[in-house]
Amino acid sequence: GVLLLAWAAIALGSDHNHVYKAGDLVPLYANKVGPFRNPSETYRYYYLPFCSPGDIEEKKEALGEVLNGDRLVSAPYKLHFKQDVETKTVCKKKLTMKEGALFRYAISKSYTFEMYFDDLPIWGFVGKIEGEGKTVPSEFRYYLFNHLHFDILYHDDRVIEVNARVNSDAAMDITQDMEMEIEFTYSAKWNQTSTTFDKRMEKYSRTASLPHRLEIRWFSIMNSCAIALLLTGFLSSILMRVLRNDFIRYTHHDDELAEDRDESETGWKYIHSDVFRYPRFKSLLAAAIGSGTQLFTLMVFIFILSLVGVFYPYNRGALFTALILIYALTSGVAGYTSASFYRQLEGEFWIRNLLLTGGLFSGPLFIMFCYLNSVAIAYNSTAALPFGTIMLIFLIWALVTLPLLGLGGVAGKNSSREFQAPCRTSKNPRDIPDLAFYQGALPQMAMAGFLPFCAIYVELHYVFASVWGHSIYTISSILFIVFIILIIVTAFVTVSLTYFQLVAEDYHWWWRAFLYGGSTGAFIYVYCFYYYHSLSNMSGFMQASFFFGYMSAICYGFFLMLGMVGFRAALVFVRHIYRAIKCE
Repeated sequence: GVLLLAWAAIALGSDHNHVYKAGDLVPLYANKVGPFRNPSETYRYYYLPFCSPGDIEEKKEALGEVLNGDRLVSAPYKLHFKQDVETKTVCKKKLTMKEGALFRYAISKSYTFEMYFDDLPIWGFVGKIEGEGKTVPSEFRYYLFNHLHFDILYHDDRVIEVNARVNSDAAMDITQDMEMEIEFTYSAKWNQTSTTFDKRMEKYSRTASLPHRLEIRWFSIMNSCAIALLLTGFLSSILMRVLRNDFIRYTHHDDELAEDRDESETGWKYIHSDVFRYPRFKSLLAAAIGSGTQLFTLMVFIFILSLVGVFYPYNRGALFTALILIYALTSGVAGYTSASFYRQLEGEFWIRNLLLTGGLFSGPLFIMFCYLNSVAIAYNSTAALPFGTIMLIFLIWALVTLPLLGLGGVAGKNSSREFQAPCRTSKNPRDIPDLAFYQGALPQMAMAGFLPFCAIYVELHYVFASVWGHSIYTISSILFIVFIILIIVTAFVTVSLTYFQLVAEDYHWWWRAFLYGGSTGAFIYVYCFYYYHSLSNMSGFMQASFFFGYMSAICYGFFLMLGMVGFRAALVFVRHIYRAIKCE
């Protein structure tokens, strides 16, 4: 039901026919402008003093398109299906000194424009600089591209491809700080192609134009799979051998030497009366597990929609729409999981626990959004959400998320059973022996997060290049394989470190297991600093705020999701090993 609702919402947001007859006006919308090196810093198209078509018509956009920063307006160019256009004047505009300075600034920052022709993206530079090798900036020459030529390919009654070219030789020199008159022109040429409509977006994929990169990525994925299998196989053989010896030793002691056991004996078996002692801050732990379960469910649904082809590249904003709707519709999962586990831990304030669950992820995300939206408003960027969109998201949260969270919480509270502990817990807690420094929480978290991060490092670069760059990510199957590898490695590493912690007779494993699993999120955030300074061209306060702000929210989500995976794996493991021995 969740998938069908999300799919229907995405389908309703796409109202394009894509079928034309000769002479039909093909929709062309101008979207935004911004620095080429900083693709997330965008402004409305008419932020620069281009020619406007008179009454500027704003296209009605879906929720996801607005969240994506799209602000489509009518473009001044008129293109009819299969009708060539010789050089045609759009307008003759007299640039003021202020408008000329604005164009020169945009050219100096390598501004590009973005348009959509029949939902196909068009990019191009605003102008160019000559003399960049010179040391004196006053010797630079600024040229504005005032002519745009459209090369359009069609197949039968559909548009297949569009390219926009500029005539750099006829560019207008706007170096002088003075008023000047500029004539903006355009032309168009239609040609037939054998490429079918279902393959028209291949040129926008990184791997479509660079097939050797696809081979490299598959090789990297196979390498990650091999490393993950070798790692899990190696640790499994060691862990199973050690556990088998432990079972034999403890069973032998139980049968023959129970009355002569020395209190100085050590091992995980001798903390059986404390290992299931409920942790501190159990309401927070239950809320974290509930939120992590919801985010894990969200990821699974997103991958299902992606694998069946819902998120095709030119379906703008579909991913954001799906994220909003599926997160709202799966809030019952968080409420049920959190309330059920909290009641198993004999918690009494289940309403307070539900409120904590509802705000554990959405609360920090809302605070970060308020800050970043304020920054976007100050910079007059298209990343700033309109008031109507903010109210729509609030209504979804108030009318869908909260009620489903409450229903899930009530169901979880009423259906919860007693906590399944194979050993009884003593009244007095056992003293924990002194541990070496490498057995502390931080060194163990560093080890737990490093191995899963290594498994996803290669694909993480492509994801960052897509989210924060100009690339279009289309190979969801590779990303899904990486996600499975991440889950498996996270679970196994957490189980291994939990075992070593119990061997050291440290029975405070509940929160440790969650932190072990979630520590990969911290590694991803550390990688953000490397990517920002070494692999990206982003700069400035706005770019830094958006990059580190939204990545902190994403990494926090990964912390909750992978923490839940690690805790669940550790809980199953601890129950299994203590169920296999005799406990007094």
